[in-house]
Amino acid sequence: MNGISRRGLLKTGTAAGVLSLTGMPLRAQTRGGKLTAGLSGANTSDSWDSRTHSDLFMIASAQGAVFDSLTEVAADGSLVGELAESWESSDAQTWVFNLRQGVKFHNGKAFGADDVIESLSMHLGEDSKSAAKPIVENIVEMNKLGEHQLELVLSAPNADFPYLLSDYHILMYPAGQIEEAIAQGIGTGLYQVQSFDPGVRMVATRVDDHYKGDSVGLFDEIEYIAINDNTARMNAMMTGQVDAINRIDFKTEALLRANPALRIQEVTGNQQYTFPMLTDTAPYNDVNVRRAIKYGVNRQELVDKILLGHGAVGNDTPIGPANQYYNTEMEQLEYDPDKSKFYLEQAGLSSIDLDLSASNAAFEGAVDAAQLMQASMSAGGININVIQEPADGYWSNVWLKKSFCACYWSGRATEDWMFSTAYEAGVPWNDSQWDEKDSARFQELLVMARAELDSDKRRAQYFEMQQILRDDGGVLVPMFANYVQAVNNRISSPETVGNLWQMDNGRMAERWSVA
Repeated sequence: MNGISRRGLLKTGTAAGVLSLTGMPLRAQTRGGKLTAGLSGANTSDSWDSRTHSDLFMIASAQGAVFDSLTEVAADGSLVGELAESWESSDAQTWVFNLRQGVKFHNGKAFGADDVIESLSMHLGEDSKSAAKPIVENIVEMNKLGEHQLELVLSAPNADFPYLLSDYHILMYPAGQIEEAIAQGIGTGLYQVQSFDPGVRMVATRVDDHYKGDSVGLFDEIEYIAINDNTARMNAMMTGQVDAINRIDFKTEALLRANPALRIQEVTGNQQYTFPMLTDTAPYNDVNVRRAIKYGVNRQELVDKILLGHGAVGNDTPIGPANQYYNTEMEQLEYDPDKSKFYLEQAGLSSIDLDLSASNAAFEGAVDAAQLMQASMSAGGININVIQEPADGYWSNVWLKKSFCACYWSGRATEDWMFSTAYEAGVPWNDSQWDEKDSARFQELLVMARAELDSDKRRAQYFEMQQILRDDGGVLVPMFANYVQAVNNRISSPETVGNLWQMDNGRMAERWSVA
């Protein structure tokens, strides 16, 4: 991962030199034109409530256009200020944030410390289902030091805390008007909502006199069209109905490449295609069953046949090559049916029958991947029944509910961000229910590593955590997939495209322009 070191994070100011607020080189371009994008990941239940956002359509619409966060991960992976101008801490536990002045919400309300406190507080509460709850609940004090300065005190030191505040769930809403802002889409972003039909379309226009200036947000208008069906998305791109699409179908990639009006963007990051198992549910509560499954997966075959080479083999850990503490020393899990049989025997079984739920809503090719796993696992005595689930409602009806299913994760910029989102005990998006029953040592290391400022010690801790997940974890991570998306040549994009989320971290409205 490129970017600011943890010690550098303890005290930083505005982006300097040739970088703008977004971390892009400042360029002399004029505003104008419209961006129309066809995006997957939309649902009829979508809203401007960031606590519920889970896929690209709302990430790009909200954090990428209409709302802002305190900090932002730039395209090169570094951390820059968004609504926070600077921050500092001497111990990684007490943080002081200086907020930008002169910022206004789309309804004219001035932005300040009260808005930050209320926006953070909305993720708390016993019944909160927000994926950002694990981040925010570690704040034990929120002290307003001035209209544009506040102090956040954590329950324990966390050197990555400023990075965590760039999470797309942690958007800033106007204090005292949060319900209205959620209903109407009132943020401080570069674009103001003109119309929003959940699961269908979002249209927004550029805000005049925005605090980010004229070097970013160069479109006069953006239109995001929900196109979850992969074939329909490809057709919309080929026929010029949209200027850009995410998640192209690798099987028909050649058709796009053959069109001289289009170009393909391929970005290597930590996007991972996964298969979580609920470790609190039999038979996945038996580590030997999980180990048998791990050795039953032919990972290289998945990369070759599902990704068609657009990615790399995974090793059952969510920490990838774009992370700073990626464990390059760990032996790669290899396909070994004999070891599958051995671990089934350790579990007292000669064979086992398992249901695996999959849908291409999880990732393009998920059903095919499940069928390939069905074939490879059979040699080790694991009989997989592939259940093809409906795409509509997959994330609400299957993920976190079915005991073995297909999933995808974008990865995160830091190890703690990834682990605390999906592997910390009790967090809402822990899709394997991995906790102390599985590895008390992992949970202990998680707390220790986030507070550790010595880089060598922190590396050793994260290496050990990755080893634990590889050997005993409840999530198959068989492959890391590149982001592959298509853009019309009438749209200009910078040389460096963000790899945290799809479509330049979802910020194409901010970072791209008419060519």
